[in-house]
Amino acid sequence: MKNPTLKLGAAVIVVVAAVSIGILVKSHHAAAAVDKAAAPVKPALTVTTVRPSSAKLPIKLAANGNVAAWQEAIIGSESSGLRLTEVRVNVGDVVAKGQVLAVFSADAVNADVAQARAALAEAEANAGEAAANAGRARTLQTTGALSAQQISQYLTAETTAKARIASSRAMLSSQLLRLKYTQVVAPDSGVISERSATVGAVVGAGTELFRMIRQGRLEWRAEVTAAELVRLHPGTSAVVKAANGSELTGTVRMIAPTIDTQTRSALVYVDLPASSGANAPFKAGMFASGQFELGTSDAITVPQQAVVVRDGFSYVFRLNADQRVSQLKVQAGRRLGERIEVVAGMAPDALVVVDGAGFLNEGDVVRNVPAIAPAGTK
Repeated sequence: MKNPTLKLGAAVIVVVAAVSIGILVKSHHAAAAVDKAAAPVKPALTVTTVRPSSAKLPIKLAANGNVAAWQEAIIGSESSGLRLTEVRVNVGDVVAKGQVLAVFSADAVNADVAQARAALAEAEANAGEAAANAGRARTLQTTGALSAQQISQYLTAETTAKARIASSRAMLSSQLLRLKYTQVVAPDSGVISERSATVGAVVGAGTELFRMIRQGRLEWRAEVTAAELVRLHPGTSAVVKAANGSELTGTVRMIAPTIDTQTRSALVYVDLPASSGANAPFKAGMFASGQFELGTSDAITVPQQAVVVRDGFSYVFRLNADQRVSQLKVQAGRRLGERIEVVAGMAPDALVVVDGAGFLNEGDVVRNVPAIAPAGTK
């Protein structure tokens, strides 16, 4: 009986020992887990943060269009069958109103003027004789020395002579006008844009010789959709930028009364400051883009580095109280220098990560160093 008792006692001792060892192992693991949880998590990155700023941003409407002449004058010949002897201007020349641009040969016209003067002198001499005869006929009208028919002939001859004087004077005026037309003058000040006049050519009346941009004025014809048209009115300022990088500030002169049925857009005519010469920044026929300035509005902005673009969407990272970051999907708006407007998706008082935002992911632990707020914001 002793041997079974000893065996049972030994087995009990072994079981108790095993349970004790298990309890000790579990206690050690639990203590290690507690120590691990109590240990601080190492930050993944050191970042800077700022609060969003409020600012007044300009409201702008972008558009595209062509630069064209405000008005283009066609200067043609008013003489017929005359030879062009002199061309005094070329393309790009700035001319003044009344300046002589080209000269036709005046030899034949001068001869016609001399002939018209002679015809007028002859008519005036004949009129003098007819007036004298008519005067004598009137004095003898009551004496019966002349018949009524003769008196009538003298009076008619006087009237006819006066009419011939008027006709001769009209002919002389016509020839003098032809002489004036031998000089082609500028109808207004401006810039010569085209020249087809050639020395030695014999041209007919109405033939185009020059084209001129009146007063050197250009305009930007912007294409604006019907939905955006209501936001514009005459007097609105616009900044126009050419393909070469030049910029001019113009003013809306008028808005077209009709809308193109194909493009569903209307033309807005913007007056540009006058410029001329070979180095003028804008030229007729040039394509240009621009923005209409419609005023300002309040906006919430963040630094440009704070906005991260991923998969076509814009995000910012908000720093939470536990030093972890949350990724917020936002709607970006206008830009002003190095700042971007946030339209939606972020609270105005959120603490936003700036430097290092592009390297973060949802839930990362970071070390925060506040950034200096930009001057002029609040």
